[in-house]
Amino acid sequence: MLRFISKIIIKFLTMPSSANDRPTHTFEELKKTIQPGDVVLVEGKQRISTAIKYLTQSNWSHSALCIEDGKLIEADLEKGVILVPLEKYQGFHTRVCRPHGVSEQDLKKVITFAKKMLGHTYDLKNIFDLLRYLIPTPPIPSSLRRKVLAFGSGDPTKAICSSMIAQSFQIIKYPIIPFARDLNGEIHFTTRHHSLITPSDFDRSPYFDIVKPTIEQGFDFKTLRWSDDQIIMV
Repeated sequence: MLRFISKIIIKFLTMPSSANDRPTHTFEELKKTIQPGDVVLVEGKQRISTAIKYLTQSNWSHSALCIEDGKLIEADLEKGVILVPLEKYQGFHTRVCRPHGVSEQDLKKVITFAKKMLGHTYDLKNIFDLLRYLIPTPPIPSSLRRKVLAFGSGDPTKAICSSMIAQSFQIIKYPIIPFARDLNGEIHFTTRHHSLITPSDFDRSPYFDIVKPTIEQGFDFKTLRWSDDQIIMV
């Protein structure tokens, strides 16, 4: 019965929303720029995206990890943890976040851990939690929004997109949004639990470079051809 109800809710959450944001770079630029270890943030176009963007107060509702050229690993609402081609997000507004200063050996550890999660299912408790924040979207104090996102049953065989990626980076003790504490004059870091990491945290993190494909591929503003039409007020 629970599985049947979950399927109905998933169908509702994955229906298209009214969002229609355009990508800020071409797909070819993105394809040439992305590297293994990069985190791709996505501004989703489904109803579930509306709830996540509200709770995180950001554009980003989904995240995926690049594991090799043209291939991403992600936690999908319907299919669980799967491999998808980069082409899946052609036409989407995306952002590339690259961990700074990570060796090739450490990146392999991150990717290997993520691959071990293939086949894990999406956490059903997450689905019910998200539904509560769609109909209607309730006013939630900003101080509580991250706690609201700490949903999930805690079952290690179940996953949520950003928490799966956070777990993978925690394998090499790479920081995302850590807490710094002064202990007897020495700074010690404490990591936030992976279930509390949201897609927007990779954007906000001071340890991930924001890689802009248009610039990476040799942007020169002097080559732009401008129309004589009036400025469009959109």
